[in-house]
Amino acid sequence: MMLLAIPDGALALGLGTALALGAAAVVLRPLLGDMVAEPPRPPAPPRADAAQAGAIEALREIEFDRATGKLSDADYAALRATYTREALSEMRARDAAAAVATLPAGAEDAVEAALRDFRARAARCPEHGARPEADARFCSECGRFLGGRCPGCGASCDEPGQRFCGDCGTALAA
Repeated sequence: MMLLAIPDGALALGLGTALALGAAAVVLRPLLGDMVAEPPRPPAPPRADAAQAGAIEALREIEFDRATGKLSDADYAALRATYTREALSEMRARDAAAAVATLPAGAEDAVEAALRDFRARAARCPEHGARPEADARFCSECGRFLGGRCPGCGASCDEPGQRFCGDCGTALAA
């Protein structure tokens, strides 16, 4: 039998090439494996509260953007005011829908009657409507005196921020 004579350099070159190709295959496999066509996944079903959580999520985002320096204080204040109003209305609507859904038949009329009674007794601002505070003396949005008339002389006292009667000087706040 006759053995083939392989030069020493060729054996080392072949072995090095095989090791290099094996290492390249191991490294590139995760990258090339994603190129294989997979069947498309159906989109995840939306969460039940996803539609109502828009403004709440936006508030979280602007908090994060401000903390990371992407949002100025002035922009943050404006966006926060807007998104806070929207988030409150979303939460109130969600709570009202949940409350109505859990009421027994006929109880909705009792709730409506209680709301009408509260609104009739509540202090009202001519510009902003009924105030949510039971003992409000001033509008929580514009500062207007809610009594409407001076307790001392009966003069009209409905200017925003008015603390004293313009006619007799009686203090309108305690």
